Amino acid sequence: MTTTDRPTTVPTPAPTSVGPSTLRAGAPAPVGVPTGRGPVSDAVRDVLLGGGTATADVRDLAAAELRRRDLGADELLRDDDLQLALWMLQELSFRAYGGAADHLEWDLGLVAARQVLEQALEEALRQVAEVPVGVAPAEVPEVLFAMTAEDGTPGLSHHLARRATVAEFRELMVHRSVYHLKEADPHTWAIPRLAGTVKAAMVEIQADEYGGGRAERMHAALFARTMRALGLSDTYGRYLDDVPATTLVGSTAMALLGLNRRLVGAVVGHLAAFEMTSSLPNRRYGAGMRRLGYDADATWFFDEHVEADAVHEQVAAHDLAGGFARQHPHRTDEVLFGAAVGLALDEVAGAHLLGSWQAGQSSLLGGGPLAGSSAAAAPAA
Repeated sequence: MTTTDRPTTVPTPAPTSVGPSTLRAGAPAPVGVPTGRGPVSDAVRDVLLGGGTATADVRDLAAAELRRRDLGADELLRDDDLQLALWMLQELSFRAYGGAADHLEWDLGLVAARQVLEQALEEALRQVAEVPVGVAPAEVPEVLFAMTAEDGTPGLSHHLARRATVAEFRELMVHRSVYHLKEADPHTWAIPRLAGTVKAAMVEIQADEYGGGRAERMHAALFARTMRALGLSDTYGRYLDDVPATTLVGSTAMALLGLNRRLVGAVVGHLAAFEMTSSLPNRRYGAGMRRLGYDADATWFFDEHVEADAVHEQVAAHDLAGGFARQHPHRTDEVLFGAAVGLALDEVAGAHLLGSWQAGQSSLLGGGPLAGSSAAAAPAA
């Protein structure tokens, strides 16, 4: 189903009245440079702001810190300094930074620093991702459905459907804003690296993600509507200083797969798993917001994914991932690796949110910008 073929049972909501959008038809607003969280991210920040740090020194510092910390795989995924530094370096290939020179995207020192951090991240992901072995190309769709099937254990989406408060929904959206305000962009890097029916399948999915050519229906724009309905800013990058490494690593891993052509099979697998685990959780998210009194405009983002991704999962499993494995049999394991990465990092992020809330704590750094403000975000009676 395309975004232009919305079912008649889900009427297009009227525009939200909660706050102005920062998503305009013109050029995107530059990303604010986040506050550093340690020596490596501090050095990257200094470079972006035009400080005295030499770009060649950033690579050496990143390598030295990796050696000094000697982190295990799980620790690396949760290291705030290194994940933020990598996020900032990768972001140079996505959006403009406020005040940072555009040529820094291809500065050799910063590219080398990004490679050092990406290599460490890839090694960690290959340790934590549970990748099925001995899978034939023809078996890829079936294996993906088995990997992405729910096991019946209540998780994050069940909590949000049944018990979550407005404050918890706001925290969820703050975490998800790091990716969803640029939804689809990391996967889109794969399109020129694909061919034939596999490319066509990727374009079919991505065209829907981008609203079928209608800016107001882009999934990033729908996500921004939900943020505004919850009383949040929809400015891209606004909440970077508030989210921990367990959120950032979902984006750094996605960019790692997207920016490196040798990992195109993993991008395909990651997108497939992403689409195949979307419909049911988004149904629960929408139900949770309706339970709290929010209207169809506020839940449009979730409702759109329930409808679109029920179709996308078939295209992603059979035509995209299965098709890629048939075209490149020797890269079947790579497809499954990408899917396993997405599933593993979703589990890491979800466990952090649920664990924080069950302990009576905010899931955001330092309590985040939302402490004590949940009442202001509640829908009008």
